[in-house]
Amino acid sequence: MINKNNQIKIEIDGKTIEAPKGQMLIEVSDDNNIYIPRFCYHKKLSIAANCRMCLVEVENAPKPLPACATPITDGMKVKTKSPFAMSAQKATMEFLLINHPLDCPICDQGGECELQDLAMGFGQDLSRYSEKKRVVQDKDIGPLVSTDMTRCIHCTRCVRFGEEITGIQELGTIGRSEFMQIGTFIEKSIDHELSANIIDLCPVGALNNKPYRYGARSWEMKSNLLISPHDCAGSNLNAHVLRGELKRIVPYENEKINETWISDRDRFGFEGIYSNDRLYEPLMKEEGSWSNKSWEQILNIVKDEISLTADNDANSLGFLVSASSTLEEMHLLSMIASHIDCNNIDSRLRVRDFEGQHEDPRWTGLEFPIEEIEQADSILIIGSNLRMEVPIIAHRVRKAALNGADISSINPLNYEFYFDQSVEIKSEIKDFSKELGLLLLAASKVLSRDLPDSITKELTDLSYDDVHMDLVRRLIDSKDTIILGGQLLLRHPDFSNIRRLLWLLSEFVGSKIGLLTEGSNSSGAALTGVLPHRRLGGHKRKTTGLDVQSMILSPRKVYITFALDPEYDVANSDLLNDAFEASDLVICFTSYDTPYLRKYADILLPIATFAETPGSFINVEGALQSFNAAANIDGNAKQGWRVLRVLANLLDVPDSNFDKLIDIKDNFLDAVGDYKNNPSSIDTSLFKLNYIDINYDKINVPIYSIDSFVRRCSSLQLTNISSSELVNK
Repeated sequence: MINKNNQIKIEIDGKTIEAPKGQMLIEVSDDNNIYIPRFCYHKKLSIAANCRMCLVEVENAPKPLPACATPITDGMKVKTKSPFAMSAQKATMEFLLINHPLDCPICDQGGECELQDLAMGFGQDLSRYSEKKRVVQDKDIGPLVSTDMTRCIHCTRCVRFGEEITGIQELGTIGRSEFMQIGTFIEKSIDHELSANIIDLCPVGALNNKPYRYGARSWEMKSNLLISPHDCAGSNLNAHVLRGELKRIVPYENEKINETWISDRDRFGFEGIYSNDRLYEPLMKEEGSWSNKSWEQILNIVKDEISLTADNDANSLGFLVSASSTLEEMHLLSMIASHIDCNNIDSRLRVRDFEGQHEDPRWTGLEFPIEEIEQADSILIIGSNLRMEVPIIAHRVRKAALNGADISSINPLNYEFYFDQSVEIKSEIKDFSKELGLLLLAASKVLSRDLPDSITKELTDLSYDDVHMDLVRRLIDSKDTIILGGQLLLRHPDFSNIRRLLWLLSEFVGSKIGLLTEGSNSSGAALTGVLPHRRLGGHKRKTTGLDVQSMILSPRKVYITFALDPEYDVANSDLLNDAFEASDLVICFTSYDTPYLRKYADILLPIATFAETPGSFINVEGALQSFNAAANIDGNAKQGWRVLRVLANLLDVPDSNFDKLIDIKDNFLDAVGDYKNNPSSIDTSLFKLNYIDINYDKINVPIYSIDSFVRRCSSLQLTNISSSELVNK
């Protein structure tokens, strides 16, 4: 670790600079906007110094030195543009171009190629090399990354990415000198959920986006900021759009959240936007047959049906809302439900246990920023296939492990995290409470502190072993401890009791705690009041409405669903089918026209997808991030917030006549205030030691089945990890 207080002075191109002693020369130059050409260097990877493009002149050095591998010393004088340095850089470029094919016009990297850019500045217009060029056979490494290996310049960024970032060396070097090749040793695909980041890392056109291949030119496209809709991390994305069509997604750097990486799910999941089953016109079922309606007609019909039902019995309505809807859409839905005095609204679609929902904080998430995960000394993961649930959080946990943190887990399977775990407890799903109880008993012994009587009574027949004692000592002895609960935990049929023990354990060992929620905006759902027990601001309602499972078990007369595929996104979907059949009316705001909706729904309203609408998400750490629409909407579909705004006006919802999207967000923020103040009120006296079991497949959702978009992404469905079982030991 560089001591930031140990500053020394150096001179680069005549400019005196202060920098920490030992910092690499290329890092100092980048910090001071002095450009040095490079290929192999990347700020997130280790130093290889094998491309030699960053050679510079250093006073008193007999030969040019690589800036990426040269630590600065006091009084060092460096010239990056002297004839000596430029000669070395041009010679390096000549060697790199010896075997490089002249196929820029057909290369997907054209226009954004680092080799192309530097060749303009350091290359020659005439080659002195007249021999045959080397040709390398392309590799088939899966459905996501295309290869043109003759273009490879052996920077080894892709190799180091596998070793250092993902933890699995999927690519490596074979051979020596000009016979060296990048490959997979034995022929296989690259399957890590972050693997496609090698597309961005590759400085030439050797590794490209296979689904996007020959799709567009970089200079033809516009770039728009998006936020990932697939998980709670809130990764920042750059959407590249050609004439209104989203062609590809690449990372947008945000050091606090996703750094320079995105998951493959974030990169390719947008393909679902252009699925063949998109809904383009409002539809209504009349006497068993479907007919098109205008927006004016359909919204007036929906208004009349909602008003009539609410006037008779508002409790006979039920709202099921995707946790990946935007903040603005949720705020309008909440306003509509509140106006008609209906509290039966829920976004926790895969949750099964609501007994302890009155103990919920204002919003569920992390008690700490995402970037602090890698600084932890000890982390306990419980009920989480972390890599498959939130890949970016898994990456942060791996960084913590590489920094020396003790990582332990309690899970139903021994998941492969690609780092060593200090303690790994394999627990049956029904025994999650038991395992936490054993840890609490061990903690009580170590700390000489009594457990609450209600807890002691329930744990009387349990006795811990050396494994539990070892894990507890690691948690207690660490200065910065984190307990992470995953989505298997949240979907557990006894979640309320598990959470009570989890919070008590965190209090005993002095740890921070976080739950990895489902969807991109579950925090926003809680704060906008898209929960039956929470009103706007995440505050408790006077009268608690029905949760999603209660709405299924006790069918409502009218169901309103928003931005979900009911057959896949709701727990106990078989019972939901019965509830829909027993209802009088099912109204679906959806982007897709599916056989399921044709069978069970009565009204279909086409709404835009995440890339076609502006909005905001609040991620798992409570960061509010807004984005604009990137792609055009096809057909007669409309942005969800606009449809809901008009519906709210028709229903005479007070203060709902918003002219702009930002007005909705401002209205929400004014009403909510400081939502970061998020105390919990877990009542451990209510704990009961239950042994409730459930089939693993009922609470586990494969990484590429989590939402409407990735389920329709053919590229992701072709990968080996489209089934989560393939990542288990």
